Amino acid sequence: MKKMTSLRMGLALACMAVVGLNALAQSGETAVAEPSMLYAPLVYDNYDNHAVESPITTAKSSDIYQLDAGDQWLQQAIDNSNRTHQARQRVMIENPQLVAYNANSLAVAPPEGVIPSDPRQGMLTIAPAQVEVEDVTPPDAPAVPIHNWLHVFNASLQFTQAYISGNWYQGGENNLALLGSINWNCNLNQDVHPNWLFNNALSYKLGIATTHGDSIRKYLINEDNFLFTSQLGYKAVKNWYYSAMLQFTTQFLNNYKVNTRTMTAAFLSPAELNVGLGMTYSYKKADDRMFTLAIAPLSYNLKYCRNITDIDPTRFGIDAGHHSKSTFGSNFEAKWLWRFTPNVMITSRLYMFTNYEYVQGDWENTFDFAIGKYLTTQLYTHLRFDRSRARDDDWNYWQFKEILSLGVIYRFATVN
Repeated sequence: MKKMTSLRMGLALACMAVVGLNALAQSGETAVAEPSMLYAPLVYDNYDNHAVESPITTAKSSDIYQLDAGDQWLQQAIDNSNRTHQARQRVMIENPQLVAYNANSLAVAPPEGVIPSDPRQGMLTIAPAQVEVEDVTPPDAPAVPIHNWLHVFNASLQFTQAYISGNWYQGGENNLALLGSINWNCNLNQDVHPNWLFNNALSYKLGIATTHGDSIRKYLINEDNFLFTSQLGYKAVKNWYYSAMLQFTTQFLNNYKVNTRTMTAAFLSPAELNVGLGMTYSYKKADDRMFTLAIAPLSYNLKYCRNITDIDPTRFGIDAGHHSKSTFGSNFEAKWLWRFTPNVMITSRLYMFTNYEYVQGDWENTFDFAIGKYLTTQLYTHLRFDRSRARDDDWNYWQFKEILSLGVIYRFATVN
């Protein structure tokens, strides 16, 4: 009786399916029969208590899986998959005798192969599949260029206001002027040569000012300074290097005291050379923070005045009637750069030399405020102390220069 009832229900379902297909055909629509896991053999792989206890209803998907556009197709697929999984779990738990396989005991699938036939013997054989690997030679990667040297060049032309103490060793007076400067740095690339330190810097500043209080000449040179520094070192430990240091400074043009023909400075008058051996500490964080400290316990200092006929060499710490003076001692130099923002930067340099009889030092600071790409404002201060010179009544052994400027600047960097 039960078999007859099941047969009648099956026939009824089949008739309903045929009627439905005929209706779809008459309406012009296409019927698509999609495969379903409901008709696949039952294979036990796990026990899902949630699937067994939950009723077979439409599953609610989380908002996390909602798409921006229409997602009805995805929602329908998720619902069908959940219903199928729940139905199979219920059947396997309530009717374990219908479970034909266990996932843990299934045989391993045979390896992929090729079945060639032999008509003469009526046999089929299974041979391993032959995988043909195409011999593709990758193209040669482009050679990465190695840059041994890093160059940075700056050039500026600025209008300036300057204050100069009356005992400044190169002379000059307070004024409004035009100042031009160039700076060139050529450093060994430490990413390529991590054990070596070789930094070279060259700078030249030339300032020309009109002289309202000078009846002899229409202009004066208020800034004429050439400076070259070089450091060569080999790594000792971490950021410390055994190093040799060189510094040379002079000026190129003649300079005179206001309303007189007394020359105060000229080419190689004065000039100063310093060479030292010691240790250098170098620290760099990207390009916005750099610090170097050079200590040379053994140092040689040469002061030179080429023209002692028109210029008093004692102004530069050289004995009267002599062109030069050599001394041995120690020197110290610290350089610091800090870029607060892309438009604000501070650079500072502190240099000191002593022969244990006198002390000479320079402290230079430059505050750079960029206005756009090519316009900049700079405040430059230079404090100098020199015990080798005669004492001044107002400034003692101190000298001071300040320059405030506004103008254009051009920067570029190259590698080779």
